[in-house]
Amino acid sequence: MSSTSTLVRTRARPPAAPTGRRRGGGLHSPRILWLTVPSLLWFAVFAVGPLAAMFVIATLRWKGLLYEPTYAGTENIGKVLADPAFYAAVRNSAVQVAVVIPLMIPLSFMLGYHLNTKPRGYRVLSVLYFSPGLISISVTGMVFYGVLSPDGGVNGLLRGVGLDTWATAWLADPDTALASLIVIDLWRGIGWTAVLFAARLASLPADVLEAARIDGAGRFRTMWQIAFPMVKDYVRTLTMLQYLWTLFTSAALILLLTKGGPGTSSTTLSYLVYAKAFAQRDLGYSQVVGVVLLLLGIAGMALIHVLLRSPRENPR
Repeated sequence: MSSTSTLVRTRARPPAAPTGRRRGGGLHSPRILWLTVPSLLWFAVFAVGPLAAMFVIATLRWKGLLYEPTYAGTENIGKVLADPAFYAAVRNSAVQVAVVIPLMIPLSFMLGYHLNTKPRGYRVLSVLYFSPGLISISVTGMVFYGVLSPDGGVNGLLRGVGLDTWATAWLADPDTALASLIVIDLWRGIGWTAVLFAARLASLPADVLEAARIDGAGRFRTMWQIAFPMVKDYVRTLTMLQYLWTLFTSAALILLLTKGGPGTSSTTLSYLVYAKAFAQRDLGYSQVVGVVLLLLGIAGMALIHVLLRSPRENPR
């Protein structure tokens, strides 16, 4: 038999079916799908369960675990909507998000782009940028409590340069308490986010950026018109994470530094949830505010998704 006929018969032979499919569906086999049951149970117990419990507790009149809960219906919603502290918390949370996100994301992206160009000492810069995010919230609170105290570093610096009239009790002044917390949020988040941006920018094809430079594009134009669109999906993800982080986790820093005061000048929604649940023992009220936080988180992420949609994505 000639080699030519053998080759023809070999090519004509249909390829063998994958072994997994012959034995019952491969990855779609019921035996494989059963392996997902533990993860689904974990998700149901530790994710769906607490969310459902939040809605249930919002309908209760309950002071805590040692007390018997009673059904209150929509009474807690009425209490929340009639409380001036709730509207102050909504306003403060809106101001915090509206200032932190538009400042943090562009500044972090620019710092990350600078790190990606590997300037002299960029490894040391990466460590310095990342270190504020590694410091525990309690240590951060102690440091800034000293820095922002009436006799602390900021006022000492102002007095040293002759700006005595600018010195104030930053955390005890209603006009500056929330602004001080926002500055601390930016200090903790900008460097950490910049390192993440630098890691993403390092994966871009170097020939594209080099071609832009050869064509005469300066650093600023290359950064915003070439690199930024190429990582826009990642920018959207980090913006969502920072939005949720700012909205949901401000309570710890507020508890350490201002306790929501003076008055309600630095009370945010996340701190109001804590204060009502643990300080004032009103779990029903706190969970109504928690539902509001959840809805704001979902709405904010949807808005960010629309505003930062990648050009490659078709709107649906």
